[in-house]
Amino acid sequence: MADDSYRTIKQVAEGYYTEKRSRFISDAIPVGTVEAVKEQLDRYRKQYYDARHVCWAYMLGPDRLTFRANDDGEPSSTAGKPILGQINSNELTDILILVVRYFGGIELGTSGLIVAYRTAAAEAIAAAEIEERTVDEDITVAFEYPYLNGIMRIVKEDNPLIVSQKFEMDCEMTLRIRKGEAEKLKNRLLKVESAYLK
Repeated sequence: MADDSYRTIKQVAEGYYTEKRSRFISDAIPVGTVEAVKEQLDRYRKQYYDARHVCWAYMLGPDRLTFRANDDGEPSSTAGKPILGQINSNELTDILILVVRYFGGIELGTSGLIVAYRTAAAEAIAAAEIEERTVDEDITVAFEYPYLNGIMRIVKEDNPLIVSQKFEMDCEMTLRIRKGEAEKLKNRLLKVESAYLK
């Protein structure tokens, strides 16, 4: 995978797993910030207030450097870590996976718990629609009006997204393009007379 793209899920997806009468309900949720993660955790804790455990893990950002896992009272590393492991092995980011456990009265042991949480997380991911997104960069170019045609020709050829534009005596455009192609676009824009980057 290119370093200017990442994989995430399109919408909430659910999974389910049972082992020795314990029920594991899993949800994979697209999130973009730590605040969004906290909101979802609060919502799920309220919704499943009667569950024994609500374990979770999340991964954020295209570089996949922001992540956490939580066992919520299960033995250390038997829940959050296996959930995070599934996020990692699928190379996903901007995702929160919660696994809600309803205890069935029979102990599963640490290896049983690891398998159960890992499988429940995998089920949610399997149900999700995964999409690849690009890491984009915004470029603002300023230029004099007579050189608009030159700029527009480049925009047509390189096909960046036009975020905003202002055409007066001094013109300005903000363009969004995939990070890997940004340098090439900047160099082309700067070759147009009077153009400079802001």
